[in-house]
Amino acid sequence: MKKITLLATLMIVALLSFITSASAVGTDKEYTPVPPSEDTVTALISTIQQDNGHLSIQADPIDWYEGAAADQKFAEQDKDAAEELGGAPDGYYIVNDDKTLQTYEIAPDATVLMQLYDHDGTYEGMEIKWNEAVSLDKYLAIMNNDKLMDMKSFPYYLTIQDGKVIKIVQQYIP
Repeated sequence: MKKITLLATLMIVALLSFITSASAVGTDKEYTPVPPSEDTVTALISTIQQDNGHLSIQADPIDWYEGAAADQKFAEQDKDAAEELGGAPDGYYIVNDDKTLQTYEIAPDATVLMQLYDHDGTYEGMEIKWNEAVSLDKYLAIMNNDKLMDMKSFPYYLTIQDGKVIKIVQQYIP
């Protein structure tokens, strides 16, 4: 069921990228990869919950590769497909060998940056806005709104300091 949801979401995102790419062109912001760091985990978010005034995320850490690194990892994992396709599909590759969920507490003043989400309940309102800052309350609403797109299908970069998530950045999927 999760694979079908992920596939459907990715198809919608692909269609939306054709529709919304004009809105991304001509802006002063464009896609830039999140640089890897020791305090950042890339993960698929399973749940977000609030308990006793504390907000936490249950997430499945993954390995995210882009560009040449994606091509290399894809070739290591599936040489025949990599040769047939000429590299990783869409320029990225995800490895998720361990599906164990981790729980992370979110700092009350955490920064959240989104790339694509349902702004107004319409497909037209799902436009790309690179690194759009949203409040934690808005982020909760976005993550709980799966009417047009399941936002849990996207990877997120979680920057962790002193045991708490201080920054959440949505990874755009082309």
